[in-house]
Amino acid sequence: MNHRSLRPAARYGLLPSAIATALVTALIPAIAGAQEADASNQATTTLDRIEVTGSRIRQANLETSQPVVTMTRADIQKQGFTSVADIVQNITATGSPAISRADALASGEDVGGQYVDLRNLGPQRTLVLIDGKRMGISSSGYSDLASIPSSIVERIEVLTDGASALYGSDAIAGVVNIITRKRFDGLEASAYLGQYGQGDGNKEVYNFVVGQTGERGSVTLGAEYSKEDPVMARDRAFTRYPNGRGHPFPDLGGANGGVRSNGWSAINQWGTLIDTLGDADPDNDVLLTANRGTTNTKDKNNFHETNGLTDMANANEQMYLSTGLERRSVFANAEFDITDNLRAKADVLYTDREATQQIAGYPFRSTGFSDRYEGDLSLKAGSAFNPLGRDADFFRRGWEVPRQTKSELTTYRFSGGLEGSFELAGKPWDWDAGYMYNQNKGVKTGTGNLYLPHAEKALGPSFIDASGVARCGTAANPIADCLAWNPLLGPDVNAPGSLNNKDLQKYLYLPTHDTSTTKTEVYSLNLSGVLATLPAGDLGLAAGYEHRKESAHYSPDALLQSGLSTDLAGSETQGGYSLDEFYVELAVPVLADVAFAKELSFSLAGRYSDYNTFGDTTNGKFSLKWKPIDDLLVRGTYATGFRAPTVADLYGGVSESFDNYTDPCDTSFGSAVRNPQVAARCAGVVPANFRQVASGGRPATGPNAQSDSAFLSGSNPNLMPETSKSTSIGFVYSPSYVSGLDVSLDWWKIKIDDVIAAETVTSILNNCYVLGIDSACGRFVRDTDGQVVGVTRNLINGGYQETAGYDLGIAYRLTDTRFGNFSFTWKTTYVDYLEYKRDGESTTPVEQRTSWVADGLSNFRVRSNLNADWSRGDFGASWGVRYYSGLKEECAYNLSGGAECDKPNYQSGYKGIQPIREVGANTFHDVQVRYNTPWNATVAVGANNVFDHVGQTMYSQPNSSFAYNGSFDIGRFVYMKYTQRF
Repeated sequence: MNHRSLRPAARYGLLPSAIATALVTALIPAIAGAQEADASNQATTTLDRIEVTGSRIRQANLETSQPVVTMTRADIQKQGFTSVADIVQNITATGSPAISRADALASGEDVGGQYVDLRNLGPQRTLVLIDGKRMGISSSGYSDLASIPSSIVERIEVLTDGASALYGSDAIAGVVNIITRKRFDGLEASAYLGQYGQGDGNKEVYNFVVGQTGERGSVTLGAEYSKEDPVMARDRAFTRYPNGRGHPFPDLGGANGGVRSNGWSAINQWGTLIDTLGDADPDNDVLLTANRGTTNTKDKNNFHETNGLTDMANANEQMYLSTGLERRSVFANAEFDITDNLRAKADVLYTDREATQQIAGYPFRSTGFSDRYEGDLSLKAGSAFNPLGRDADFFRRGWEVPRQTKSELTTYRFSGGLEGSFELAGKPWDWDAGYMYNQNKGVKTGTGNLYLPHAEKALGPSFIDASGVARCGTAANPIADCLAWNPLLGPDVNAPGSLNNKDLQKYLYLPTHDTSTTKTEVYSLNLSGVLATLPAGDLGLAAGYEHRKESAHYSPDALLQSGLSTDLAGSETQGGYSLDEFYVELAVPVLADVAFAKELSFSLAGRYSDYNTFGDTTNGKFSLKWKPIDDLLVRGTYATGFRAPTVADLYGGVSESFDNYTDPCDTSFGSAVRNPQVAARCAGVVPANFRQVASGGRPATGPNAQSDSAFLSGSNPNLMPETSKSTSIGFVYSPSYVSGLDVSLDWWKIKIDDVIAAETVTSILNNCYVLGIDSACGRFVRDTDGQVVGVTRNLINGGYQETAGYDLGIAYRLTDTRFGNFSFTWKTTYVDYLEYKRDGESTTPVEQRTSWVADGLSNFRVRSNLNADWSRGDFGASWGVRYYSGLKEECAYNLSGGAECDKPNYQSGYKGIQPIREVGANTFHDVQVRYNTPWNATVAVGANNVFDHVGQTMYSQPNSSFAYNGSFDIGRFVYMKYTQRF
């Protein structure tokens, strides 16, 4: 880079968002005029002092005392991933993807985004920065990496260490810093096209970057459009059926003794009538299902007694395995040297992102809304379609209208201000004053849920008019603006009252529109420089002040708030908080160029944060760097950190959810099966041979089944921040006798206390029946059949999370051989343990999660990536290997062992003897071949998962809505990438 007395900064300055466009526009003519300066007249190139992620002190030496993983733009171009989220997710230190693309059943404000989760501690505990400044967050504290176009990225720096002392809240697990492209000269345009080997999941990305750089400044402008088509679950053998590829048909009795998921639904698409035979004894009820293709449901002879095996719906036929995603982005940055020691800078980013989910049509039950709807949803005796002549209950899936959710998020981001440099007592100093504004505006549109008042009218007395249209009321007294519904017809029938009637669909299914707005504003002032020059080097100092405001508003549609829709009810989230922070960092050189200490230095950092919600907190960090010889660097850190409660944590509205849970009193797979004490506590509370009922009203086919009743969850305005302690120690060895070889090994440990979490329904039930905590028994309600029908889960500060492990990195570069240049990079993360204690009860045991599927997340013990690259002249090729270690999951049946439950006597410290199954490791291979053309372009073709590897069936559905791991590839993805430079 060109040397100037003004040093480049990694942080920007003090200007309001309203003047973003004006500032960039004003800088363009000045910069354009500066292009006349000939490059040969520019000053001599030298190494400037820059800021590296993990330190606020600018320095020329990029070798730090903290572990930082860096991916350059060249590294990114050699991958087949196009989104920033997928690129970061490929780092071995990341955990399971939060709300993965395969999680079709996920709901809420954050659905549709892509989030990074370092160390599997939760995405809200990973701080994401853009050029050293915070990204905007949702009301839940999530930073959406899908809003960052990949064409803007110059490099990505990932600090795998706690950094609250430097950056404030949320940096418990680490920091991801997206460094954007600046001072770009020329024009670059790129196109990317790809699809899966099955011919679906088409992906296209188009972008360009244009810029000019002169002696006094620069301007860079770019735009990107990307689109990824959804993939249907029915188009993959491993997700075609709810119980996995080994069970293409419903398996109600568990004859094989395996684990079963819950996708097969007794609420089918042909309509099932509940015939009470005219008495009040439910044991005498007969289930009748309309024959396929019948158009006359008034005749009872056109029905058959429901068959549990054949009259079930395969919900996977209508579900997206991978959600669709479309994004449009525009970005610009500019800088101008006002004087030799004063610079103005600004950058803007606009992104519009749309994500689409689809799941099967709603499984409607006429008796399913008695807890929140006062009307009568039965098929009335006077209906033109009722064969019984009396009011009848029924259930039927709305197959003709799959449920879709389109999540739109628009991001507006501006950062700008002033920065400068000066000398004090002959020592260099840098400063910057800045303002950052980020706004996310979201709209979530839902379709496929019924409006209950209209459904009640449509199920009432009806008749067929002369034109063959099903009308509400009677011929003598028709009901205006109402269409009758025949819920007993199949989806393949066009007849009066059929849901194939578009007007009836519009009448029954009303769309909903949720809206959200989050804002982040940061005012900052930073100073860094050299206090003095000691015998071992410069004594560096950085200090600064930040004022930050966070606000959020999430408003579910009025229809959802009313509870009159079959969709989940919810209420508004609204609130905000502000804070003031001061930080200081000191870099102290101790020894240099002496025996056993080519370098010995340490740094100290501290940050004081004052919130208008919970009060203040102070956090610190100590880092040590020691080079006993030139070839060896030993490093270590100790830090305290915190995560402040988010707006949703503090002010979130009460919402409904159909939770997945395991009732310990279940006599098939609950703890009562093997634990006499649990069985004794359940006796008298639930009937003999009790079975937990899952969604759809049938007995659950395995643990962690989705509830048949909606439970409530809410926020807590009295929450305190989480606190953390993190430690790391390691070394980097670069032997001089093996040129190009670098070996690093770091041990790390992170413990989080006062974890902000909502207890799961399973944990509440376990506290009552497994642990015998009497207070927990009053936190849920059972009905007369023993089923859990009511639970309210508020957020609490309780328990802890702790994890520790090792990061190993080996890099070897072999250049200028007769066969070309070679490089090899091998990075591995080994998790020694991941512990979780859900609450502050002294009797609650600690869960060991490493190598387990827990709460729907994959906790891999080992993740490892090996990348090899070759280049010679204009040609190049790369090969990547991604490794995931095996996992354990709970079994449902076959307590004596079998192919699908290979460890029936596994001893769990949390649940006692718990039958489990264990699956092996998975490895995926990626390949790319590239060519630099004579016309200054690069053409690359490649394939991710080139061997089309498929992971094992996972009945616990980790990171997924299917019996498959959502962390894994879903097929061979072949792509072509073309980049043209001018």
